[in-house]
Amino acid sequence: MNFKEYIKSATIRPEEGDTVEYMSIRDKMMSNVLVNSQKEIPGVGCTYEADVTKLLEEFAKLKTNCGYELTLNSLMIKILVEGLKAAPRLNAHFQYNHRATSGHLIIKKHIDVSMAVCLETGKTFQVKVIHLEDKTLKETAFLAEDAKRRLHNTRLGKMMFEVSRQRMVGLLAQGKVISPLCQIFSACFGKGKIVDLSKSLKSDFRKLTKKDTPKNYDGLRMKELNEGTVCFTNWGTLYDNLNVNITYIPPLYPQVFLFGTGRVKETQHVYEDENGNLHLGTKKVLPLTLVFDHKIGGAADIVPFIKKLDEIFGNPEIIHTW
Repeated sequence: MNFKEYIKSATIRPEEGDTVEYMSIRDKMMSNVLVNSQKEIPGVGCTYEADVTKLLEEFAKLKTNCGYELTLNSLMIKILVEGLKAAPRLNAHFQYNHRATSGHLIIKKHIDVSMAVCLETGKTFQVKVIHLEDKTLKETAFLAEDAKRRLHNTRLGKMMFEVSRQRMVGLLAQGKVISPLCQIFSACFGKGKIVDLSKSLKSDFRKLTKKDTPKNYDGLRMKELNEGTVCFTNWGTLYDNLNVNITYIPPLYPQVFLFGTGRVKETQHVYEDENGNLHLGTKKVLPLTLVFDHKIGGAADIVPFIKKLDEIFGNPEIIHTW
C-alpha cells in the first residue's frame, strides 16, 4: 500500500453504491445549535411519569365545552408555563466564558416557548411562541396553533438564511471571525453549498421584520425563529405506538431548560381502597422529560417546577380556571 492509498483508506468517503445526502441550510443551523449545546451545557436529564388519568378526564370536559380549538399539546405548553412561573431560574439564558470560567444567568421577564413543529417532510422546525407568561389557556392554544399554520406559509429557505446571516453577524460582533468565515465558505462552495444562496442575496430581498413586511404577509417573522427562553418538544406526536421514554435531549443554547413529552400509555398499578384492601387497576401515564443546565445551580432549581407539576396533576380541575 502506497502513501496515497494509505491516506485514502484512513478517510471517511462513500463507496460504490452508497447514497450521499448533503446537509440543507436547516440541517446546518440545527446541527450548529445542538453541537454548541453539547459543548456549552453540562445537562442533567430526568423523567417525570405523570399520572394524567384525571387530567385527561378534565381535558375532555373542557375541550367539549370551551368553544375553541384545544389540543393536549396546547395544554402541556400551558402547564410548562405555569411550572416556569414557580421556577423562574429555568426560564433563562446563560452566558459563559470558558477561559475566564465566569458567566452570568439572565432570568428572562417573558416566557417565550420554542415549540418543535413536525413538517410534512418528517423534519422538525423550532417556532417561538412569545410572551406566554400572562396568557390564558385559550390565548395559548390560539397562539400555538396559529404559529403552526403560519409556518406552512413561510418561505423557509430564505427565512433560515436570514436567521443564519443574523447569527453570523452576532458572532462577528463578539470578535469571533473564523467560525463565520468557515460558514460562509461552506455555504458558497463545495458539493454541500446552499443552492439558493445567490437568490437570497439579491438586492430586492426583503428582511421579514415588522418594519418592512408586506401587510398581506401571513408567515413567520424572524423574531419567531430565534431562540426562545425555553424549549418544548412533543415526541409523542411522531408515532402512535411510541413506547420509549426520552431521557435526554440537549437544551437549545443559551437556554437552560428543556421540557419534552412522550405519548400517553396505560399501565397497571396496585392501589389501596379506603378499607385498606389492595386492588389491581390501570392508570394513564404521560412520560415527561426534564433537562436542565447544571451550571445554573443544582437540583434545587428544578424542585419548584416539579412541585408545581405535582400540584397540577394532583388537582387537574385547575385547568378550568386558566
